[in-house]
Amino acid sequence: MKKRLPPLNWLRSFEASARHLNFTQAANELNLTQAAISQQVKSLESQLGTTLFKRLPRGLALTDAGLAYMPAIHDSIERLTAVTDELFGQGQSRQVTIRVSLVFFTTWLAPKLPLFYEQHPDVKIRFTSNIWQEEKQKDTDLGIRYGQGVWPDVKAERLTWDELFPVCSPALLGDCSQVTLEEALSNHTLLHVLGYKEGWGYWLNQTSTDYSDNGKGIQFDTLISALEMAKLGQGFALGRTSVVKDMIENGALVAPFETRLETSEAFFLTYPTHQYLSPGAEIFKQWILDESQKQKAQDLS
Repeated sequence: MKKRLPPLNWLRSFEASARHLNFTQAANELNLTQAAISQQVKSLESQLGTTLFKRLPRGLALTDAGLAYMPAIHDSIERLTAVTDELFGQGQSRQVTIRVSLVFFTTWLAPKLPLFYEQHPDVKIRFTSNIWQEEKQKDTDLGIRYGQGVWPDVKAERLTWDELFPVCSPALLGDCSQVTLEEALSNHTLLHVLGYKEGWGYWLNQTSTDYSDNGKGIQFDTLISALEMAKLGQGFALGRTSVVKDMIENGALVAPFETRLETSEAFFLTYPTHQYLSPGAEIFKQWILDESQKQKAQDLS
């Protein structure tokens, strides 16, 4: 036999009281009297057969049952509010905010976006770059970031499967067949990118490349900057398949050596573990995951 759910107004009174730990403040928020809030909470406790609050001389405290019940009720009310606003209120046209790595946006995502807008013309998206650190995570619906996929309080779904290999301008080496990998790297500038665990040091060690440091390395805080310098013939960057594929195909960069290394780092789609995703965010999430799988299948074929 199904257990009868408590009335929504009782649950709202409990949730507001639990957040404020004060019946009067909850009443002000819900435009009710303090007596009405107190009575609805008592009715809820009576139906559940347990107390949810400890009535203290100067306020309230949640019981163990109240502490266990609060997250589920709060999440349910947030979801119901968001869906109602999305479908029937001004929120139906609310934009989706996506914080995205700049190099991933320019090289992987941007060429695919026309297809998304063709399929979903009503979804409004605002893209922000990771460089805008002052923007709080709570203002972001989805994120696209690089790493090993383990970050606190977010779920991460992999978007790329890459190999690492040196790339440079076609004019940098001339006839590459006359130059060994070790000679090329030792005689030219290495373009380093901060924040990548699998950078030049990792690649040289894992591939057992005999490298003589010429002291001319340049450091950047974004991969897109290093790749632009590589295009200009200013040195070797460490390419990642998903990022440099089109650059190699159009001749802006070349990968003159066969030595490659599979990555454990990748670009991931991230979103808060315990947060409602709006319908627009859900649409973009499913679309980009589908595109990721299509790209993976193409790369393997």
